[in-house]
This record gives sequence, C-alpha cells and structure tokens, in this order.
Amino acid sequence: MAGEASDAHSVVATIQPAITLLGLGIGAALASRALRLNPIVGYLGLGLGLASLGMAKDFSGPLVAAMAEAGVMFLLFNLGLHFSLGRIRAEAGNIFGFGSLQMIVAGGGFAALFWALGLPPAFAVIAGFGMGLSSTAVVIGLIRERGQEDCPVGRAAQSILIFQDIAAILLLVTAGALASGGALAPALGLAGAKALAAFGIAVLFARFLTEPLFGLIARAGTTEVYTGTALFIALAAGWATGMAGLSLTLGAFLGGMAVADSRYRILVQTEIDAFRGLFMSFFFISVGLSIDPAGLVADWQLVVALTAGVIALKCAFNVVAAMLNRWSVPGSIQLGFLLGQGSEFTLVLLALPAVAGLADSRLVSAMVTAIAISLAVTPFVSNLGRKLAGRLRQGPPDAKMAGDDAPVAIIGMTPAGRALADALAFNDIDYLALESDHDRFQMALADGYHVHRANPADPRSWEAIGIERRQVLVIATGVTDVSREVTPLVQERMPGLTRIITVPGSEEIDDMAALGMVPVDMSLSGGTERLTDLVFAALGVERALPVPSLAHDEPMPRAA
Repeated sequence: MAGEASDAHSVVATIQPAITLLGLGIGAALASRALRLNPIVGYLGLGLGLASLGMAKDFSGPLVAAMAEAGVMFLLFNLGLHFSLGRIRAEAGNIFGFGSLQMIVAGGGFAALFWALGLPPAFAVIAGFGMGLSSTAVVIGLIRERGQEDCPVGRAAQSILIFQDIAAILLLVTAGALASGGALAPALGLAGAKALAAFGIAVLFARFLTEPLFGLIARAGTTEVYTGTALFIALAAGWATGMAGLSLTLGAFLGGMAVADSRYRILVQTEIDAFRGLFMSFFFISVGLSIDPAGLVADWQLVVALTAGVIALKCAFNVVAAMLNRWSVPGSIQLGFLLGQGSEFTLVLLALPAVAGLADSRLVSAMVTAIAISLAVTPFVSNLGRKLAGRLRQGPPDAKMAGDDAPVAIIGMTPAGRALADALAFNDIDYLALESDHDRFQMALADGYHVHRANPADPRSWEAIGIERRQVLVIATGVTDVSREVTPLVQERMPGLTRIITVPGSEEIDDMAALGMVPVDMSLSGGTERLTDLVFAALGVERALPVPSLAHDEPMPRAA
C-alpha cells in the first residue's frame, strides 16, 4: 500500500506543473481577449510573470518541456497539411530562392556585424546566421490568427520559414562539429543526405500509403481512431527525424505534407487543431519562463539595446531581402516586420556550451533575453509593419479592402468569373473576387481586376474573407469536389446564402443541386449569360445591357 501511495504521489507531482500551467494559460488567454491582445502575448507574459516570482524551476519538468515541443510539432504538421507536393513545386521559388536570399541578407548581415565588433569568427557565423532565423511558432501562429495563410505575405513567410528550418539543421550540425572537433563538410553532407531521404519517404507515403491507410480507418468508423492516427502521424514523423539526427519540426512538417493531397486532409486537420492550440500555449509560456528576470534587471541597458537593435536590424535586413526579390516597398515592409523577431531555435544554439563558450557569458545571457523579448513583442512589431505598409499604398489610410462590402463574392477568375465581374462593374455593383491559383491571380491583377489572393476552400479563411456578409456566392472555378466537402459547414453557418456554381458538364448538375447550390452548365453555349442572369436575379436587380464581356463565354474544360 505504501508503494502504491508513493507511486500515486509521484504521478501527481509529475502532472501538477502541467495542470497548473493549463489553468493559468486559460486565464491568460481570456485576459488577452478581453484586452484585445493576441493570446501569444498573454502566454509569454504569464511565463515572464512566473519567472519574476522565482517559479521558473517549478515548471521546468520534462512533461511541460515535452508538451511545449509537441505544440511546435503540431504547428509544423498543420503547416505541412497546406503544402502538398504540387504546392511545394509551385512555391519552390519562394522556399529556395526567397528563403536563401533572406538568410544570406539577414544571417550574413548579423554575422558581419558580430565579426566587426570583434567577436570570434566561429561565434559570429553561428550566432549571426542563427539571428537570421525567425520564429516558426510565433509567425505561423500569428498568420493563422489573422487568416493570412493564403495571402501573398502569408505564403511567402511560410515558405521562408520552411527554408529556415532546413538552415537551422545545418547550423546545428555546424555547432556539433565545432563541439566535437570533427570535420564540418562530412557532417553537413550526412545531414543533407538524411534530409533528402526523409523527404523521399514522405513523398512515397503520400503517393502510395495515405489513401489506403485512411480508407481502412474510415471503414472502422470510429472517431477515436481518426484522432489517434492523426496524432500518431504528427508525433511519429517528428520522432523519426529526431532519431535520425534532424529536427523534430522537419519531420512533423513532412508528416503533414504526406497527408496534404489526401481527401481526408480536412478531417485530419480538424482532429489536430485542438491539440495544436493546447500544446502551443505550453510552448509560449515556456519561452516566457526562459527570460532571466535577474539578468534583465542587472543588465537592463544592454538587454534593451540588444532587443531594439535585433528587432530593428532584423526588420531592415528582411525588407532589403524582399526588395531584392522584387517585392513592392509596402509588401516588403509588411513581410519584413512579420519576420522581425529572433527564433526559438537560436535560443537552443546559444545554449550549446560549444557556442556559448566562445563569447562573454553576460553578452550571451543578454542575447537570449533579447530574443525572448522579441518573440513577445512580435504582434506589436508586425502590426506596426502593417500600418506602415498601409500608409504607403495608394488610397487613404482608412481605405477598405476592395469589395469589402460587396454583395457578391466571386471565387475563381476563370473566363466565367471575369465575365461576371465585368457585368457587375458595368452595372455599378461591387464584387469581391478571390483567386487561389497564382498564375490566374497575377493575370487578373495585370488586367485590372480587383482580385484578392485567398483560398476559400479552407473554412478558416471565411471570417477574413467576410463570406457571411455576402448575398450571393459564385464558385466559378469549375471544380466541384471542394464544394461537396464544405457544404455542410456552409449550410450551418450561412443558411441564407445563395450559392451558384459553374459545372463543366451536365453530369454534375444533379449532385450540385442536391447540395443546395444553383448549377450552371458551362459546356453549353450561353453559359456566361445564364450565370449573370442568375446572379442579378438573386440580387433582385435588373441588369443593364449589353454585357460587355461575353467574349469570355467559352466552354469550360472538363475536369480530368
């Protein structure tokens, strides 16, 4: 009996820190919402407050650390769910072109500065390029909070962060070779080979195993099996790459990528989201706990100077990199400020004895504190960048997004979508045009349409798009699979919304009508005019003739 009581006490002592942080985290999130702050700020503030009370050691157990690490893994798994193989190919320019450019400019800039200040060359290179990294957890969390996953700034930031994860692995290998005194080139080559092998396994899993696996699970028909499988893939993929000497986050991203093309992606994402949000709170609280209050007080001038310098230089380097990548000045500022913080991975680098021993301990401690503070103030810095970018764009500072109050939302700037936009503009009716395809988006912009880059197939973007405010939703992409998936949620949240969809052939008409949509067969002549008449009828508005863009009226290609 005594042994059982002792075991029970040990279990209670192990889980108590996690339970306490969970309760305090809920309070911090509620307080942040009440103050109209990002919950990340509340979590970081809670961690700093506990550290100031001398309670950091009380919450430094292995369970809290594991839950914090799991939060980052779930975050990267969720990011991978939005990076299918097709998108990896489409975003290759951003990932490897823009990503490497950002690291060269920002990391190289910090490395040159550290070397110019007289720091040892090895420390200057490792710490400098470490400072070029940004926080995947903070930035992705902020992008999700704002619904920016599919806007140009959000997509570019995610692509750069993917490249930074690869660069972080190389920095870790470099630091390991420095500690062991071994040769650097073979270590880097081995790490590169492992990363390629992990990517190849993810590709094979996505192509040959994902659909059969989830099809088997679907036949079981139990929710807990779906949940367990989603958790297993996210955690096991990270564990596998960790065992191979790579980062856990890279494995989690590849695990998500392996499911991205599956028809079960939305279901997996739904199962993961609750765990991601829960465990991410532990990560941000842990970052706040890592700040040394005593060091902050003792060297506050150095810490303040380093924090301001790191953020200012990082933002400046990022802006320069974006402009070198031919981004506009407003876009460069918005992206540069979004990525203007340090990285949690840099905290790991600076904690390695082989790296920390190369510089003065006070400087290293102040750098760690400055990075942690930069994570905490990221929402404010990012908002500043958005405001500056807004002032530089054409139009008054308080101008609304084009189509913000439009009664009609057009998804897909296909020939049919363009023709409808022309008809609405000709009749002085505002519209909100949305396009997820990069090439079609760029062409529509070049042709003068007021179009926004977004992915309405993702329900998380609906609030940012404001679909609830529309009277008519026109799906002009010619793709019907996504409509089948999201229809139940649309009917629940927007039962009064008129939904009109273009279909490539008569075989789709009955299916779409059964889902409560109004189908328009674009394989027949006059499809565009019928589409336009239906929209105006739904609005209760008489259409002025002639329709200026009936030249777009051509049969849509049938889906393969």
